[in-house]
Amino acid sequence: MNKQEQVMMDFRDLFNKMAWLNKNKMEDNLKGYKPSEVHCIESIGKNTDPNVTKLAESLYMTRGALSKLTKRLIEKGLIESYQKPDNKKEIYFRLTEQGKVIYKIHEDLHQEFQERDQAVFAQVTEEQFDSMLSFIEKYSRHLDAEIKKQGIDIN
Repeated sequence: MNKQEQVMMDFRDLFNKMAWLNKNKMEDNLKGYKPSEVHCIESIGKNTDPNVTKLAESLYMTRGALSKLTKRLIEKGLIESYQKPDNKKEIYFRLTEQGKVIYKIHEDLHQEFQERDQAVFAQVTEEQFDSMLSFIEKYSRHLDAEIKKQGIDIN
């Protein structure tokens, strides 16, 4: 196995370990909510004036799938749609009080996981962080270009 294959395999293993380790706590604290619903709530909570297009891009979903997801979240009372007075064409989303509770639970869990893993990150130098971030940025740009080649514009 060459180093490129090793890096890709190790990234997958690392991601899978993290997901496995976090899974039970996430499911216990967010019972009754699908991961796609929680991630949509997170994206709405973190973005200014999120609409279907912006959310679809950030979640790597089609606009059709995102429309179904937001409809389900509206029916569950987690989000609501709104329009701006100066733009009656576009529909935006915001969290309801119930949606804000789910958002906060999710954010608190991520904070807990970050604190759990802090022992490792505390040992990483600025240069190592810069190197890792540079690699991730280059690889991400490459994947964006490959996605665009397929006729999908995610930006």
